[in-house]
Amino acid sequence: MRENFRRGLLEDVVPFWLRHAVDQEHGGYMFATDRVGRVIDTDKSIWFQGRFAWMLATLWLTVDRRAEWLEQARSGVDFLLRHGFDADGRMFFQVARDGLPLRKRRYYFSEAFTVMAFAALARAADDATLASRARCLFDRILKYHAQPELLPAKTTGLRPAKSLAGPMILLNVTQTLRDTVGYPEADAVVDRLIGEIERDFLKPEYAALLETVGANGAVLDHFDGRLLNPGHAIEAAWFILHEARHRNNDGRLVGLGTQILDWMWERGWDREYGGIYYYRDLRDLPVQEYWHDMKFWWPHNETIIATLLAWTITREDRHLRRFHEVYSWTMSHFPDREYGEWFGYLHRDGSVSSTLKGNMWKGGFHIPRMQWYCWRLLESEGVQQKPLGKS
Repeated sequence: MRENFRRGLLEDVVPFWLRHAVDQEHGGYMFATDRVGRVIDTDKSIWFQGRFAWMLATLWLTVDRRAEWLEQARSGVDFLLRHGFDADGRMFFQVARDGLPLRKRRYYFSEAFTVMAFAALARAADDATLASRARCLFDRILKYHAQPELLPAKTTGLRPAKSLAGPMILLNVTQTLRDTVGYPEADAVVDRLIGEIERDFLKPEYAALLETVGANGAVLDHFDGRLLNPGHAIEAAWFILHEARHRNNDGRLVGLGTQILDWMWERGWDREYGGIYYYRDLRDLPVQEYWHDMKFWWPHNETIIATLLAWTITREDRHLRRFHEVYSWTMSHFPDREYGEWFGYLHRDGSVSSTLKGNMWKGGFHIPRMQWYCWRLLESEGVQQKPLGKS
């Protein structure tokens, strides 16, 4: 099992993107590719410049000091420094191949993944200036999170709401900063973000972690307020479990992370066809998004990590059973055995909906992060090539 993760990471997914996505002319990466890896759109997602640069720098730091990994991580970071920021200090979301700006969003997710890339490369290159820039940018994001009125509003304000994505992503960014270049207030920020997730988004009366709530955590009985995103919630669960493990298997955090995982597995697992649904409704009413029952790659990546991590911490059978279920379904449907990497978009029954390998949302991040994390987790636990859970 451990070898499967290692081989998939180092012999398939990362080489696929290094062959096809690297822009030798302008720097950075182009992830919009067809099945064989041919670039079919040269626009660049800013957050994916950060995501892949983080991944490559992290591989250099934790796996092997390959010159190509460090060189290409630097290419992504240099592209971000040259083209990622607007005059107001905020970042773009989408740019042309040469870096000319195309689109800017209200959210701070481009900034979040840029912080991760800056921090990992700063650690790898021993670059104090870049490390300082990562911390300063993170301070700015925390200010945006605490004072959302600083960002342009996209609603009237009649029904104020907030998304789980904010505290969830910032939790992971804080952990990354702490593990690379350091952040003095990291533990306090982590506690605050987990507290926000638990206080405002966790709803025991519904056995669910909500995706969108009112500004003070109220349940909004509308399409958006009832929408459940099992993949996002399970991702939040493993970030919390990762923190629990960092704190010597802190019992309260283990309980919180596994509770979210249990609830959202029940909500998200398709008992008829297998796999993780993309969206569900809090009250089991019809969902307005037409792709609600499709199977996307990334929720499966997050669920593989979460179930394996929960099992390594608790050794409880249900987590191991669920790990095998989601891992087996994922590996039976998503990997492209002919051309490499993975399909991203499947119908409910697991048949391929699109042969696209990359776009503004899919690229060199969720799959290699899952492979890297699970491989390293099994190594740290001393799990060899014997089947998981067997003596």
